Amino acid sequence: MGCAAGRTELIVGEGAPREERLCVRPGTVVSLVLLARAGERWTAVASSAPALALPFGWRVAADGTAHTAVRCAVVRAGRADITVTARAPDLAGPAPVGFTLRLSVLPRPKEC
Repeated sequence: MGCAAGRTELIVGEGAPREERLCVRPGTVVSLVLLARAGERWTAVASSAPALALPFGWRVAADGTAHTAVRCAVVRAGRADITVTARAPDLAGPAPVGFTLRLSVLPRPKEC
């Protein structure tokens, strides 16, 4: 399977793994949809390398589904972890990581 290019969507549902890996080409926009999970609410999104992969448009719908998109740099290759925190609504303190998207941004193959 190759790397995604242009626009791609990843939907994370109840019972899905808490970590996914995705290979994309520079300039790709990844739409991330995190469906509501029983006993948790999605609280925030962050990137380990915002110059390479920048989350934007974070919002949580009334049904608890979280939406964000990640814009990958046009001219850089590398790796970034996109983390989304989640916690039980009645707990205080820092929220633990509820999901991690491990992005690999790979350059397009050169033509001969």
